[in-house]
Amino acid sequence: MADILTPALGESVTEATIAKWTKKVGEAVKKDEILVELETDKVSLEVVAPADGVLAAINAAEGDTVVPGTVLGAVTEGGAASASAPAAEVAPATAPAAAAAASTDGAVVDVTVPTMGESVAEGSVGTWLKQSGDTVAKDELLVEIETDKVAVEVSAPEAGILTINVQAGEAVTPNQVIAQISASGAAAPAAAAAPKAAAAAAPAASGAHLSPSVQRVVSENNLNPSSIAASGPKGNITKADAIAAIGAAAAAPAAAAPAAPRALGDREERVKMTRLRQTIARRLKESQNTAAQLTTFNEVDMTNVMALRAQYKDQFEKSHGVKLGFMSFFTKAVVAALKEIPAVNAEIDGTDIIYKNRYDIAVAVGTDKGLVVPVLRDADTLSLAGIEKGIGALGKAARDGTLTMDQMQNGTFTITNGGTYGSLMSTPILNAPQSGILGMHNIVQRPMAINGEVKIRPMMYLALSYDHRIVDGKEAVTFLVRIKQLLEDPQRALLDL
Repeated sequence: MADILTPALGESVTEATIAKWTKKVGEAVKKDEILVELETDKVSLEVVAPADGVLAAINAAEGDTVVPGTVLGAVTEGGAASASAPAAEVAPATAPAAAAAASTDGAVVDVTVPTMGESVAEGSVGTWLKQSGDTVAKDELLVEIETDKVAVEVSAPEAGILTINVQAGEAVTPNQVIAQISASGAAAPAAAAAPKAAAAAAPAASGAHLSPSVQRVVSENNLNPSSIAASGPKGNITKADAIAAIGAAAAAPAAAAPAAPRALGDREERVKMTRLRQTIARRLKESQNTAAQLTTFNEVDMTNVMALRAQYKDQFEKSHGVKLGFMSFFTKAVVAALKEIPAVNAEIDGTDIIYKNRYDIAVAVGTDKGLVVPVLRDADTLSLAGIEKGIGALGKAARDGTLTMDQMQNGTFTITNGGTYGSLMSTPILNAPQSGILGMHNIVQRPMAINGEVKIRPMMYLALSYDHRIVDGKEAVTFLVRIKQLLEDPQRALLDL
């Protein structure tokens, strides 16, 4: 008998919640097969089978809270699945799979959910590009699986007739059978029972193949693919084409036909939050509930930083292969200020204060799916070029959905730049358990009094939100003033003065 144990949950994480068991008692399991998913306030974890055998016991049910070392269940090594196990406990995909296999004369090939990335245990089925009973070609795109980090495309493993087992919107796990392809050319009977709503989910493409991302835009906005101007290299419709068509459709005269009365419910839409959005919402609220958050403001004259950047940006890019932006100057200033005011680089753990002698700066990055905060490690050891390269690489990974959990954990301080979107001023929320976050904002030309004269200067508001339990007002103001000084005289930061 091999115990299934709760693993270590990460720095400062003391408990987790059972999110989902992927197997039931009595079912056969393989070593390293995912058995249970745990959720903490920072990350989702997968617990795998310690050995081949049968899941003999489940000690912690879904929704229970556990701590590292808790015995979640047990696996009987080398056993066989119980013949008396209730039929209802068979995995949902098994029955359709068996029916399809028994009803076809030729081979039936499973279409399974691929591995979706490190620590990603579940995804949602997107819009199917084909319907049950349709003929598909080998390697033809069938559907997208969406996770909180990335969208994974699933293609047909063989040519044949498609039978869909899992409908759009349903949750799936890696290696789960979501459809089958009959190589004999005969559709499985299950295809006739597939909900007709699936046929309406994807508008006819008039013979044109649509990628999953384009198909999703078309379906969600009830667009007619034949009316969309294609700009792709092979005459295909791109996502930008589909988005542009939404605006064109909205601008079309609404009076072309008499408007039918609309019920009030037609003006509302209920959409399930993505897993990433659920995590963001939960963590932000927990941050507000836990810390005594306060925000202090200042403004910085960006004249000298902008002049220095303009003078050397071409030479900098030629020498280092990366553009010189503002983030490297801000990161340098933040690190210098953190060294002077260590409380802003600390965190509370119970009745203790943990002072960090490392400077791992988290940088908020906006993506199509939501905000993620990857961490630039050892920022105090990096040059301006090293900072720009590191932030650029993290930003690309965030937008591509390839960030690992290690890249998003254990930051000591966070910088967020709302100015990218035109924000003039905001009060950022702490990235718990950190005690400080700096908000950058839009650079605006404003009249300023300089030595008794009114001059137009490029000004930026800065906001420092901090945990008042650990950082006093004097420390917070001093920290922000220090950043202001280093940015208005950037040579000080470069010379470590």
